[in-house]
Amino acid sequence: MKNTILTFKKAKEDGKKLSMLTAYDYSMAKIIDESGINGILIGDSLGMVVKGDEDTLSVTLEEIIYHTKAVKKGAKNALIVSDMPFLSYHVSKEQAVLNAGRLIKEGGANAVKLEGGANVIGQIRAIVNAQIPVMGHLGLTPQSVNAFGGFRVQGKSEETAKKLIEDAKLIEDAGAFSIVLEGIPAKVAQLITDSVSIPTIGIGAGANCDGQILVYQDMLGMFNDFVPKFVKQYANIGSVMTEAICSYISEVENGSFPEEKHTYKIDESELNKLY
Repeated sequence: MKNTILTFKKAKEDGKKLSMLTAYDYSMAKIIDESGINGILIGDSLGMVVKGDEDTLSVTLEEIIYHTKAVKKGAKNALIVSDMPFLSYHVSKEQAVLNAGRLIKEGGANAVKLEGGANVIGQIRAIVNAQIPVMGHLGLTPQSVNAFGGFRVQGKSEETAKKLIEDAKLIEDAGAFSIVLEGIPAKVAQLITDSVSIPTIGIGAGANCDGQILVYQDMLGMFNDFVPKFVKQYANIGSVMTEAICSYISEVENGSFPEEKHTYKIDESELNKLY
């Protein structure tokens, strides 16, 4: 059955954990979706794992729309959430609504995600009022990497932890259906989870969130530029891919590929007409 924001709401009420992964193309989205995932995020993480940039800031709205369209074709049951990239919602509420609308109308997303707390409550409320579901995002918000001075864990002091809890409540009050908690102490994430009625989705925020999300290249061992502490590699697909590609190269060089079973034939009578 199709996962919706009501699926997420009921999961929190029933104490059922939610699972999410990123995806950026049709083939991977289809595999993830058929595995029974609750939600797929077209994350601005594509700036790093797809484009090879050092952060997420260069990702454009058009790129998110493009990748959302591809994911939409492969994912039939997962809730599809599209990231709102840097500067796509910061200037005004009107800009935020228009750009969120493009992700829904052109990309085919079911919901959008944006980063920030008290500073973006107006945007969240405006997008929700436009009938577009919003997922919040607190903690180590990658679009704030320059303001944070790097990818640093957030909420480690009493003051910053209280701010995260307050922001989570504001995001809930603004109408968001869920909140991603990234890179914060597990006990702080638990306090936030207990303080709101909407589900929290953790990434580097401990086991007591209402669900978890990972970048699929991280959890499959396909992106090794760096591996965050919170990532568990469930497989090392990267090394399997390298081994397969090396075997292909070797067989091409020694002539063992392609074999006869990989080739097409022409009737000899037709072939003789060519001489």
